[in-house]
Formats: sequence, structure tokens, C-alpha cells
Amino acid sequence: MKSTTANKYLLGGLLLLAALLISWWTLKSEQATETAAEFIEAGPFRIAVSIDPRKPRAGDNSIRIEVRDREDRPIENAQVRAVAEMPAMGAMPAMRAPAEIAETAPGVYEGEFELSMDGAWPLAVDVSTAPDKHVDLVFDMTTSRAGLRLKSAPGAGDTAYYTCSMHPSVESAEPGTCPICGMDLQAVSREELESGTIVVDAGRRQAIGIDTGRVKKENFSLPLRLQGQVTYDETRLRDISLRFSGWIGDLEADFEGKRIARGDVLFTVYSPELLALQDEYLQSRRRGGATEKAARRRLRRWGLSQRQVEWLGEQEKARDYMPIFAPASGTVIEKNIVAGSAFEKGQKLLRLADLSRVWVEAYAYENQLPLLEQGMSAQVRLTNLSGRPMLATLAQIDPFLNRDSRSARLRLALPNPDGRLRPGLFADIQLRAPLGKQLLVPRDAVLFSGDKRIVFRDLGRGRLQPIEVRTGYGDNDNIVIRAGLAEGDRIIASGVFLIAAESRLKSGVQQW
Repeated sequence: MKSTTANKYLLGGLLLLAALLISWWTLKSEQATETAAEFIEAGPFRIAVSIDPRKPRAGDNSIRIEVRDREDRPIENAQVRAVAEMPAMGAMPAMRAPAEIAETAPGVYEGEFELSMDGAWPLAVDVSTAPDKHVDLVFDMTTSRAGLRLKSAPGAGDTAYYTCSMHPSVESAEPGTCPICGMDLQAVSREELESGTIVVDAGRRQAIGIDTGRVKKENFSLPLRLQGQVTYDETRLRDISLRFSGWIGDLEADFEGKRIARGDVLFTVYSPELLALQDEYLQSRRRGGATEKAARRRLRRWGLSQRQVEWLGEQEKARDYMPIFAPASGTVIEKNIVAGSAFEKGQKLLRLADLSRVWVEAYAYENQLPLLEQGMSAQVRLTNLSGRPMLATLAQIDPFLNRDSRSARLRLALPNPDGRLRPGLFADIQLRAPLGKQLLVPRDAVLFSGDKRIVFRDLGRGRLQPIEVRTGYGDNDNIVIRAGLAEGDRIIASGVFLIAAESRLKSGVQQW
């Protein structure tokens, strides 16, 4: 009986000892698990992140980050950052808790961070060894739970992350839909990030209408389009004024717009001074000799034409009203007299314009002037006259600029035998400035991004590379390339806006 009782006590003791040993071993295993953080495959790295205490607290906390390569070798001198951030809540702004990180051993980076209060503090860890070797990890961290939970990390394969074409700020470690617009997320490969290229397969190229072309070198002339107005040819204007005072008798040029032929009577004039000169001339003419020549010269000095002197000689006596003949054919465009009005010597009485040739005046800005040369041919189309454009010649370029508009006046000469080109008509002018052989790409191939110009070079096998170029002049079809491309380069000729949307997401180049 006693032996049986003793055996029971011995068996109970052994069971108790076994339970204690099992508890101790489990505790040790849990402590070892808590101490050794699991390595995460993240891009070109293997990264382990742990914190102490394992359950974070308000106040000071420690963080340990181990960085290795894919062959499990420690990576030294990496740029490692870590920051915890509590999101904004109501009127309370977001709070940040950055860690001061230092490398304490090869591939081991440690630091301290301080949480100002209890709550959820998502933790971001950033590791970089080069511009093309960079990963971001995001963990869920809260003071109410022990350990870190990985929220996002770049995959270990070819896909760096997934993003939305409409909202590039969205980045996810897993495929899915955009939380903002619901569109499917697109994969961004590591090759695209590291090389700055994107890959567009043949099916997608066809779907979005991509055409390819080549950079070509050809003669290029730049079209310049200007707006102008028909005006008088100033070299064909004649003012009618007299060198004596008097009164107007009959007025034949009696309205503006009247056409006058050379030798037609414009008006008659009465002047006491002219009457005295007539008598003197007629008397000397009767005497003949040197006196007649002297009297004739005085009439010519007073402004009378040879025709008027001859008319006076035919009259054989002085006339109260002498006719004034038109010195040239033209149209009356200005009239400052009426029949019976008085005039002073030197006063402009009439202005005649020869409209058999006219000018078209336009203005060119200072950046266009180096492209213009006197004598260039131009095409002129009048806005209210149908038909083919008329050929004109650039007759004159003002040697000065208008201070307000920073432009210079141009004059183009146009023949006008039928008088259809009336001064005041508006005109469209096109000139072409030859620039010689230039590198050209289609205008649709260039993407304008602020001050930068981007062209996508086709590298083959679906790969496209955004290239920043320097452009020059261009017309509706082509743009001159000053730098960035070479003759024969294969490029995307159309559909660049849709390609650009993907390139902004997928490429790491700085031009975006």
C-alpha cells in the first residue's frame, strides 16, 4: 500500500518536471523567434526589420535593420532611413517619428525613434545603394500589438510594384484595382525603373494607334505667316502745291477717289502775282531774245510746268485764271480745297496716288527678323478676294523696331493693273525661309512637357525610351531637332500622349 502511494507521488513529480521543461523550452523558442527577425525579399535586397521592445511603446524605441544581397552577403554603406508616422485625425495634424540610423556592423543599421503617444504608427523603411537600386518597405506598427506586419514591399521578381495610370501616387506590392478610380493596376518592372525604358507589346501598340518613324535629314524651309494690309506705294504719291498764294477757280479734281490722267486739268487758279508774271512773259515773248528766256525761267521757278508755259504762250494774253495740269496719272486720295477757296503758297492742295502698284504692309517680331531678307518672294492672299494667292516681293524691312510691339514693319510690292487691290484691304502673307538640311521628326512625335521636349526612341522588342531633345523651328508637319537624336534613329511618330502616361509611371528618368 505504501509502495503504491510512493509510486504515485514519484510519477506526479516527473510529470510536473516535464511540464516545466516544456514551458521553459517554449519560452526560449518564442524569445528566439522574437529576437531573430525574418528576412524579406525586396528587389535586389534581403532585409530584416525588428524593433525593441517588440511591442512598441510611447517613448523611446529601438530599431534594427539588416541589409543583405540576394547571395546573403551583408551590404555596407547603404542609405537607410526609417520613419513612423501617425496619420492626421480630425484637427490633429499628422505626427512623425524619424529614426536616427547608423551602421553598427557590416550590413546592420540601428537607431532610435520616439513615439509621442500610444496608437497606430505605420513604419516606412527606405533602403538604397544607387539611384537604380532602391526599395521601400511599409509596416503596420501599433502600441497595442507586438511585432511588425509587412504591408507593402517590392516583389522579388521582375515587377517592382503596381500603379494606376490615372493616379501615379498609388503604389501597391500586389496586383489589384486603384482605390481612387477602380482601374486595374499596371505592373512596373525593375528593368523599366533601372533603364528608364518602358515595354509596350505589339497588341497594345495596335490598340492605342502607335506609328513608328525615323529621324531624317532633309532640306527644310520655315513658313512664316503674317497679317498685313494693302496700302499706297509711297514712292508713287504726288502732292500738288503752288509757290504762290491765290484763289481756286474751277475745280476738276473735285472729289477723293477720282481718277486723273497725266495732263488733265486739276483746277484753275487766280493770283495777282501770277497775273503780273504772265504779262511780263508775254511782253518779253513779243520782243524775243534773252528777255523771253529770262521770263520763261522765272515762270518755271514759280512752279509752272513746261505744259503751262506753252499754254500761256498760245493764249497771247494774260488770263485771270490759269489751269494747273496733273503732273502724273493717279487717283485723288486727299483734297484740301473747294472751288473758290483761298490758298497759301506751299499749302498741300491735293494728293494723287498711282495705284498701278501697291504695297502690303505687315509686322514681324524680332525673333522672326533673322529669317527675312529683302527680295524674298511671298504669297499674298486677300481675305475678301477669292482666287489663287498672288506673288509678291519683300521690298523693304524697317531697320528699327517699334518699341511697344517689338516688331519691324515689312513692305511687299504687288502689281495692281486692274485696281482690284484697294488700300485698306486685309491680307494673309506667307513667306518661306530656307534653313538648309536639318534633322527632322514629325510634329506629333514630340511631347511638350513644360520647358522640356520629349521624343520616344524605339529600342526594339517593344522597348521605348523617353529622350529629352532640344528642338528648333517647326512647321505643321515637322520639327527641327538640334540635339538628343541622330539621323536614322527609330522613334514613335504618333500616340506619344498615351505612351507618356505609361512612361511617367514606369520610368525613373528625371525629365518627368
